[in-house]
Amino acid sequence: MSGSWIRADWAAPSNVVAGTTLRSTDYDSLGVQGKPCWLNQVHGVVAVDAAQTGAGPDADASVSADAGHVCVVRTADCLPVLMCSKDGREVAAAHAGWRGLVAGILEATVARMNHDAGDLLAWLGPAISQPAFEVGGEVRAAFVDQDADASACFVANERGRWQADLYGLARQRLETMGVRDISGGGYCTFRENDRFFSYRRNPDCGRIVSFVALEALEKAGHDAI
Repeated sequence: MSGSWIRADWAAPSNVVAGTTLRSTDYDSLGVQGKPCWLNQVHGVVAVDAAQTGAGPDADASVSADAGHVCVVRTADCLPVLMCSKDGREVAAAHAGWRGLVAGILEATVARMNHDAGDLLAWLGPAISQPAFEVGGEVRAAFVDQDADASACFVANERGRWQADLYGLARQRLETMGVRDISGGGYCTFRENDRFFSYRRNPDCGRIVSFVALEALEKAGHDAI
């Protein structure tokens, strides 16, 4: 396997392989075993079965209990959320921008899985960080109107707008559902220009790919970081 990628830093079973490509990496070069379930991501709340899906469904998450299918999402500031069951029998990937989060994409993904929320692990992949993610009051209101605790994930700035914490908002929603084992976060696609694509920095940019599979990657020659 060639190229550099970030391996998900979570306590997943050994048969679960997950991570994110960098801007210098082509997904196909990683040698991930299994057929990727590419989605036509529309910032919605549809989660599909990766093994029963045709080409390019309008969806923002996929789940799989089949070792022959890989759950993947493409992002460039939005938050990729990867999940797996603690018994190593099921995986999922969700595209969670602020619109998807407030609409309930994580809830839809967990509901589509065949495991209880408490039996899942989640990893938050690279996304735009709070200091770089300025939003209007309508975005804050959309979250706070659903859950007053979401206000803790917004900080007012000197321009009369708000800095939103995507990682924090995702953690709140996962924890509310009962997902307690949550890892990842701490990246910034906007600020880490050498590693990640960022739509806010350059609307014509590419996308990083976050993936989770039930088959192992080839061991020899990889340089995951």
